[in-house]
Amino acid sequence: MPLELTQYLSMFIDEATEHLQALNVNLLELEQNPKNTEVVNTIFRSAHTLKGMSATMGFEDLASLTHQMENVLDLVRNGKLAMDSYTFDSLFKSTDALEIMVADIIAGGTGKAEVGTIVEMLKSIVSGNYQQTTSVQSVESEDAVALDEFQYSVLEQSLNTQYNVFFIRTELTPECVLKAARAYMVFRQFEENGEVIKSSPSVEDIEQDKFERVFSVYYVTKLAQEAVEKLVLFVSEVQSVRVTQLDLESLRMIAQSAKVEIAVAQQSVVERSEAKSGEVNSPSAGPGQSANTQVVSSRTIRVDLDRLDNLMNLFSELLIDRVRLEQLSSEIRRTDLIETVEHMARVSGDLQNIVLKLRMVAVDTVFNRFPRMIRDVAKTLGKKLDLVITGADTELDRTVIEEIGDPLVHLLRNSADHGIESIQDRRLAGKDETGTIHLRAYHSGNHVFIEVSDDGAGMKRERILASAIKKGLVSVDQSSLMSDEDVYRLLFASGFSTAEQISSLSGRGVGLDVVKTKIESLGGQVHVSSKWGEGTTFSIQLPLTLSIIGAMLIGVGNEKYAIPLNSIVETAAATTQKIRRVHGNTLYDYRESLIPVIDLRTLLSVQGEHEGLQDERNLVIIRKGDKLAAVIVDEFIGQQEIVLKTLGKYLSNAFAISGATILGDGQVALILDPNALLK
Repeated sequence: MPLELTQYLSMFIDEATEHLQALNVNLLELEQNPKNTEVVNTIFRSAHTLKGMSATMGFEDLASLTHQMENVLDLVRNGKLAMDSYTFDSLFKSTDALEIMVADIIAGGTGKAEVGTIVEMLKSIVSGNYQQTTSVQSVESEDAVALDEFQYSVLEQSLNTQYNVFFIRTELTPECVLKAARAYMVFRQFEENGEVIKSSPSVEDIEQDKFERVFSVYYVTKLAQEAVEKLVLFVSEVQSVRVTQLDLESLRMIAQSAKVEIAVAQQSVVERSEAKSGEVNSPSAGPGQSANTQVVSSRTIRVDLDRLDNLMNLFSELLIDRVRLEQLSSEIRRTDLIETVEHMARVSGDLQNIVLKLRMVAVDTVFNRFPRMIRDVAKTLGKKLDLVITGADTELDRTVIEEIGDPLVHLLRNSADHGIESIQDRRLAGKDETGTIHLRAYHSGNHVFIEVSDDGAGMKRERILASAIKKGLVSVDQSSLMSDEDVYRLLFASGFSTAEQISSLSGRGVGLDVVKTKIESLGGQVHVSSKWGEGTTFSIQLPLTLSIIGAMLIGVGNEKYAIPLNSIVETAAATTQKIRRVHGNTLYDYRESLIPVIDLRTLLSVQGEHEGLQDERNLVIIRKGDKLAAVIVDEFIGQQEIVLKTLGKYLSNAFAISGATILGDGQVALILDPNALLK
């Protein structure tokens, strides 16, 4: 790219991202109403503008692909070509490829990609010869099995959570007669020790004996490479097996060589999007698809994200000084000083609200990619699905928005694959053939709730418990005492699955485990409710912001610490009789149950003895998901809004400490991480 054009790169990325989103939304709407020429014109204008921008910036592959899209759309808008499923699929594939190229540019690349196959598909539509070229698809070879966004995300996050990921190529002997039966035995071995994320050929083709002697899988497990090889070779009539262990770099290389149709989630286009408001009601899949996005225009300017971060840091310093001035004025007790500080507190409070709102982004920047995803999932599964989105204008802090996309992908795919029944099963149950998935977002207090619910079959308590008992997660005696909520929490156990059949879209086990880990790392919680025959709801609770938090200040010896309020259940003063030693563990008798006791003085090596009454202890009851613990402290100082400061890279491994804050008296208080304390 010429040097004189680099100053326009940021503008190109912003506008290209908006045009790509418009292409996806309007293609979904056109699929609902194929004769809507106004929507065709809108899509054509987006493709035309993107082509011109790309050519100007020197991104030739982008310009070439959008030019071919433009040719197809020009025929459609002039009534010379009727839209059909092949044309829609080709345009959607083109949009996917454009997203990959723009993501590469965001990452600092050149935006080049191998798009020859897609270009030929578009050319064949223009020439009218595509009936003879429908087989021109990206061919999956033994070393390049294509992945979709969800599958790639599962593999990547599995590697990040200490699972092993393997690409396994299995070849049966030429004499093997019952190929499907042998393959089933291999998959059975896989299922008992991990999770198959993708199979080539598909599981359905293998079950119907529609494959040669070779099949390949991406496999997630805790087993080592040698143990995985033995799993396969344990089955008779296996001629050879090749097991390749993947790391993050090799996974990305395979993704590129296999023309993986994913946008790189780490280079979040969310950062580049303007916050929009409105509501999306997007039935997707099959003939009943639609996607309508209402955008309220406003006078806006683009602000570099680094500038917003700097503004937040400067305001954080101001908030620290405000608290210190308030403390000093209360000690000096001069009326004019007190009045001035009170006025400054009011002004800085208003400024705090403005700064926080500047960092807030509407969740539709994440939600708007899901209608297209559900459409593709529905076609893969052979189901009819409607995705209904409400509350898309609900706002969250930018740092939370960046991280919430992947967990929602898991939950939506889980609802589509496991929650919604097949068309035949829905007919037998007296339901509409089209299953509905609701994605809702709303504010409640200082939290945002995001719900993913479906009107599918729901979950059977007995089936979940049977699987959990089989895997040794709970005993038979324990299972009889568990509430429904306790049973549903088992879904988030590592590697847990209730799937009776292997599916290329399976997400339970590895997927839900990743969801729980990610949500809790954001200071949130996830809950499940289900009713057999009526459906399942996953509810995510998230804090509005991660930069300024409410905290309880406590004292231990001469040290002061802060505990985030969203992790605190209550505080208590307990007699020492309620704190007992059981089998070497210290437990507290809390509401007719025993919970572990954490002595901060001992844990953090604070010198001295406990202060206060000898027969009484101050306790803070903290929660992480369904786990509770009682933390012994010396003093309750009070609640306060604090600014979360990182400890820097040199203190990044400090146990149970998530950051620090500066108090009004100038002292530094460390912020405790309740999640680490409860591990």
